[in-house]
Amino acid sequence: MDPAGEPVNALQGLGRRAVRGATVTAVGQFGRILVQTLSVVVLARLLTPNEYGLFAMVLAVAGIAEIFRDFGLSQAAVQARSLSKEQRDLLFWINSSIGAVLALLVFFGSWAIAGFFRHPELLPLVQGVSVIFLLNGITTQFRASLTRSLRFTALAVNDFVSTVAGLATAIVLALLGFGVWALVFQVMVQALVVLVLSAGMCRWIPGPPRRGTEIRSFLTFGWHMVAAQMVTYVGNNADTVTIGLVFGAAPLGNYNRPYQLVMNIANQLRSPISNVAIPVLSRLQDAGYRYWEFARVGQVALGYTLVVALALATGAALPVTNILLGPKWLASAPILSMLAAAAIFQTLAYFGYWIYVSKGITKALFQFNLVGVAVKVVCLVIGAFWGVNGVAAGYLISTLLKWPLSLYWIARSVSNMPIRVFVVGFLRMSLLAGLAAGGAFLGTLWAGNFGSWVQCFAALGVVMFVYAASATVPAVRRDMADLVSAASKIRRERK
Repeated sequence: MDPAGEPVNALQGLGRRAVRGATVTAVGQFGRILVQTLSVVVLARLLTPNEYGLFAMVLAVAGIAEIFRDFGLSQAAVQARSLSKEQRDLLFWINSSIGAVLALLVFFGSWAIAGFFRHPELLPLVQGVSVIFLLNGITTQFRASLTRSLRFTALAVNDFVSTVAGLATAIVLALLGFGVWALVFQVMVQALVVLVLSAGMCRWIPGPPRRGTEIRSFLTFGWHMVAAQMVTYVGNNADTVTIGLVFGAAPLGNYNRPYQLVMNIANQLRSPISNVAIPVLSRLQDAGYRYWEFARVGQVALGYTLVVALALATGAALPVTNILLGPKWLASAPILSMLAAAAIFQTLAYFGYWIYVSKGITKALFQFNLVGVAVKVVCLVIGAFWGVNGVAAGYLISTLLKWPLSLYWIARSVSNMPIRVFVVGFLRMSLLAGLAAGGAFLGTLWAGNFGSWVQCFAALGVVMFVYAASATVPAVRRDMADLVSAASKIRRERK
């Protein structure tokens, strides 16, 4: 037995499954990120900033329905200690019904959305997107079942294949001159493929709903979760709405491309890691120090992988923008730099979300998100006085202000949280990323006469040197030792 009273063999077995899941997830997500990066690179050259701006408006408003479609029930199903077949069946029909209702609401609300942004061409685009909510509603519990069962290979294959299918559709339609409709059909095809693959991989056929099935706890969890997600969604799209209303579609397109390149890709990397971390932490929620150790190692893993790439993007934003988006997007380089820096702070604080969900403290998550969104909106509105770049700066400042608030709300709800460990880790890895980003920027200046590719390689070399030199610091060596230990477990799992 470990000090928390858990069987050691059981916890070690769970740890091995977590390592295996992290390995599969990382490989699958790496492939998906390559495809998404290709999507940004290719489509940025086939479509205009105005077309991207219109599509961003569609998703910013219509996407609110996506939160209510899930109603927090996917995470509720994953987090629950036990889940009967009857409960899972009923949750499926609830999510499917919500998806159908929301599809109708979005379709008939398209006139209001087009009027809100003063762009009548949005009307058919919103109506086309509405079908996605029905597809995603049906998919919700299939995906939750795969996650709860720790079937990470199935999830990785699903995500990769659907992303490739969506990109292929978008490229073909863009080449044929469909314009912004290429983006609409991209998300529609992707949602359809996810549904088909998830249902086929799940090995579960939903039965008819049975009266008297107890799901009150799921609905309570889900309501707090959807409230938190709703507040988060408003905060995440406040910048899009602000730029769209104040500056128009083309400036929004110039903001949206670096946002997609940095934030969405960062989210795509963090999301599958959460698919591993949350179910494992949910099973460890009563395991005492092992729970906090798993969360800490997760923070370290993000800090020395994804954060390193974001530090490079922060310092080498100009050549990265030129290579990936093309010369016509160079005005977006400062935006990309600031958003990459914001993503660093978000990533290092992301373990907090795992704790909120796995501990079931979604009410605290809602309260934190409410305050965090207020902080973000204020920063964005103030930043808007300095144009689109000012909005990006406001986004960055808000992430700096929000992370200590998250820790405060967790500590209020969970008495035994080793808060100092996470704060010190955050500060250490943030400082290291800042040094690397500054070095990358100096590297691009030094190689300024040799073209964008040489600038990027020079920046990469400096970033690698900074992290290698940091190994002389004892705390950093301990972090790296944890990563080496995790890598050893991965190698043993492969044998």
